[in-house]
Amino acid sequence: MARYTGPKTRIARKFGEAIFGDDKAFEKRNYPPGQHGMAKKRGKKSEYAVQLMEKQKAKYSYGILEKQFRGLFKKASATKGVTGEVLLQLCEARLDNVVFRMGVAPSRRGARQLVSHRHITVNGDVVNIPSYHLKPGDKVAVREKSKSIEAIERSLSNSSHVYEWITWNNDVKEGTFVTVPARLQIPENIKEQLIVELYNK
Repeated sequence: MARYTGPKTRIARKFGEAIFGDDKAFEKRNYPPGQHGMAKKRGKKSEYAVQLMEKQKAKYSYGILEKQFRGLFKKASATKGVTGEVLLQLCEARLDNVVFRMGVAPSRRGARQLVSHRHITVNGDVVNIPSYHLKPGDKVAVREKSKSIEAIERSLSNSSHVYEWITWNNDVKEGTFVTVPARLQIPENIKEQLIVELYNK
């Protein structure tokens, strides 16, 4: 499955946010990359550039490439509701994202790997498709054979995030995708309306 495998810190510096999670290298150099990165005066971006950058931020944040992201946008456009909000909700309902939100993995990249390597089940069945779309009520769990994996144990012990739209039982390592999150419940710093404006040009 296609995914971004390039440098993470450079991309995070481009957006001025640690969009891939904790990053010590970013904390040391949280200014744009390149020889003019620390310059105080930088040229004003065009409207198109601002919109494009917001779309790229969303894609990198969720680990989705252009073709798949465009497909999600088309689906969001055809769905009742505010297109930008629905787009983010579709991203949040991906299996790899929910595994990350539940604390089973410290990053979406790590969650994607767990799913691909068949460590995660949905409603009792192994699912190895990171982009699998969850529905409210779906049960997401760590496969029985994988519950003792050290990386999973470590991630769960370090996880402190609580989201109203998912539940997690650490004793049995199983959670529920309770409902689709409202925009206010999605913590990503993304201006989704700019993405809508870009695609609608």
